[in-house]
Amino acid sequence: MTIRLALTALSFLSVASHSVAEGIAVVAPQSGPYAVLGEQIRDGAAAAASAVGQNIFLVNESCEAGSGPDIAARIVEAGVDTAIGFLCSESLDGALPALAEAAIPAITVSVRWKVLMEDALKKGWPFFRLAPAPDDEAEKLVEVILANWPGSPIALIEDGTIHGRELVESVRAGLEERGLTPVFTDTFRPGQEQQLALVRRLKTAGATHVLVGGDRNDVSIIARDAAAESIPLTVIGGDAMRALDEPVPLADGVLAVALPDHAGDTTAAGALAALAAVDVAPQGYVLPAFAAVEIALAAATTATDRKLPIADILASETFQTAIGPIRFGPDHELAENPYRLLEWQNGRFVEPAPQGQ
Repeated sequence: MTIRLALTALSFLSVASHSVAEGIAVVAPQSGPYAVLGEQIRDGAAAAASAVGQNIFLVNESCEAGSGPDIAARIVEAGVDTAIGFLCSESLDGALPALAEAAIPAITVSVRWKVLMEDALKKGWPFFRLAPAPDDEAEKLVEVILANWPGSPIALIEDGTIHGRELVESVRAGLEERGLTPVFTDTFRPGQEQQLALVRRLKTAGATHVLVGGDRNDVSIIARDAAAESIPLTVIGGDAMRALDEPVPLADGVLAVALPDHAGDTTAAGALAALAAVDVAPQGYVLPAFAAVEIALAAATTATDRKLPIADILASETFQTAIGPIRFGPDHELAENPYRLLEWQNGRFVEPAPQGQ
């Protein structure tokens, strides 16, 4: 039976009997523009649950404003003890109060909305974020720059988009708070076939290292043009670097602060075997959803043993998962920043050699 058939059967049984007590609700889009991402969440969750004979209850996520209360009602009616998934903030906004009243923790693999977590902590809602927190990317970039290039002339450039501008401004503020002032800052025009004028301005400013708040192809072009001009420039980008390597291939040695590909981790071996058995590739949200189910199951078992609420266990324990050890901090965010310094080598991102750390 394929993952999709297994999911259909489980969903049918759950809806028909409402007897999924002590199970897991998986909230993910089943149609519409986010259906592919929803399928990744369902596939990962189903593989993790199937490995231990656990039921899951599927809840469609429309990602429409005002959909939260209906989603919460379906979860509560199903009698599950934990809900995972939640691709969209609209699903949680309005769902969390009802889930809190029913003592059902929610674990999102995607939503990064800062205000939502602030409200959850203020009101005591059992909401936990398996996705990065909003400030994690910038904080990791500041950490990497200070650790590796404390005496180097740094340039900060961004592409004028909201994300690029906010990321670079956050990094600039973090560096200047610690006494490091960039030698050059600028906004460049994205989507150009060449950036020779930009790299020449970087050279004139004396920059040897540059953070690019832009997409992967713009970073590729900047690195290519710097090499063509014989300008020694260490280039680093953010999580937007995790994209297709086209149309301009990324040069070896370009750096990124990005989420790692956990499919290469030894901790993922069991999950990869379970996914391969049902012909599912470990892409996108597949492994995070697998890990979310692992966390939910482990927390429920420990909560039963200790006669404590599941939310208390989620807030205090370390969980061994397919994406490594996971622990939530007092703020219900990941206790360890999930971003890593990575280097492009031979067609993939890898952790840099020790001297690059």
